[in-house]
Amino acid sequence: MITFDEIIPGVTDILKEYSKELDQMAPILVNRDLNGRVRLIIKDDIRGNSHAEGVLDKISKALHQRLGAHGFPPERIVLFETDMQTVLAETPCFPLDGVEGVSVADRLVTESNWSKGIAPTETVPRIVFFSIKGGVGRSTSLAAAAWALAESGKRVLVLDMDLESPGLSSSLLPQDRRPKFGITDWLVEDLVDNGDRVISDMIATSPLSRNGDIYVVPAHGADPGEYIAKLGRVWMPKVNAEGRRILWVQRLQGLLNALEDRLKPDVILLDSRAGIDEVASACVTDLGASSVLLFALDGDQTWSGYRILFRHWRQSGVVRDIRERLQVVGAMIPDVDAAGYYADLLESSWNAFSEELYDEIPAGLSANGEDYWNFDQADEAAPHYPWSIRWNRGFSAMRSLHNRFDTVDAEQVNYVFGDFLTGLAASVQNEEDER
Repeated sequence: MITFDEIIPGVTDILKEYSKELDQMAPILVNRDLNGRVRLIIKDDIRGNSHAEGVLDKISKALHQRLGAHGFPPERIVLFETDMQTVLAETPCFPLDGVEGVSVADRLVTESNWSKGIAPTETVPRIVFFSIKGGVGRSTSLAAAAWALAESGKRVLVLDMDLESPGLSSSLLPQDRRPKFGITDWLVEDLVDNGDRVISDMIATSPLSRNGDIYVVPAHGADPGEYIAKLGRVWMPKVNAEGRRILWVQRLQGLLNALEDRLKPDVILLDSRAGIDEVASACVTDLGASSVLLFALDGDQTWSGYRILFRHWRQSGVVRDIRERLQVVGAMIPDVDAAGYYADLLESSWNAFSEELYDEIPAGLSANGEDYWNFDQADEAAPHYPWSIRWNRGFSAMRSLHNRFDTVDAEQVNYVFGDFLTGLAASVQNEEDER
């Protein structure tokens, strides 16, 4: 009897034995349903081909024996589909490693997932602030980034996507500047085609900006109202007038596009929810992010979590689409033995990237070859090389952040966030130059 983690390896082993025969039947879809049970979806014109049916019968019996509770009886394992191209076009799937022409559809309860590689937007940079664990100063750092980018004259749009633990707006907006509505209100109103009526009242301008502008779209308005009741509805899909089902992440993408058209920002900063959850997935993989900042403390909890995510990207075949957008941020570097702590953080980061994301370089070849994506541990331009942020008692308290940025001088901000802000500014400039 096998467990869930052994399903895909088991299916792979069996299908590899029949790879030549399956190549004649491609495309083939391995469908893993919500209960973790597997079937094969094959194009309908295979029926009537005695040789192909004989191969499928052998495969069905082998899968039934190998998968146990995660399979079906042999006579129910194969499903025939008349229009495979439409099925493949409408189904999120990834190639089955080692078996040409076979893909895997992993059915999930959630409608967003981490197995996507949506291309970055071609308009303005969209930068996601993400952490595998909370309490790393991610939102504080985003506020500092917004302040610094605005100081350089840029128009910055900030969205608080941490819907289940909102608070970024309190760091950038005094109470009397907070808008009437927020992202949660729009997602709920959009379900009844009422989103246009609230969008103007969900944007506020932070008084912290002096040379540029900081536009803030909070998770909720100044008066949250029935926030919990609204939060329970934001994930709902919507059926439009033509009967097409629009997922909540697609609705969110529409909101972001509308805000971009309205405000014409130079850069968009998104504060993602921490952890491997649905909102974080939407921010990282669904909204056209050009950069994803991975905030990290050095410790087993941080790197075991990131390895889970990295490994999933590698196994689901989207690693090449996402890895070049990543950048590690070393959060809360302590004052005591800062150099030693940073060296350990760098080593941990490089180990995770080199084992899960970087290409393995065959002996005798250079990592600089066009077909390989790899970096030395000491390469400061590498995504695993952390942009550092110092721990500072004054900036660690979100409730005082607005006053801190309102009164502190640039030298103090630079002392805490300097390396991080330098890296971010260079990244934004590079993206602007490429557009």
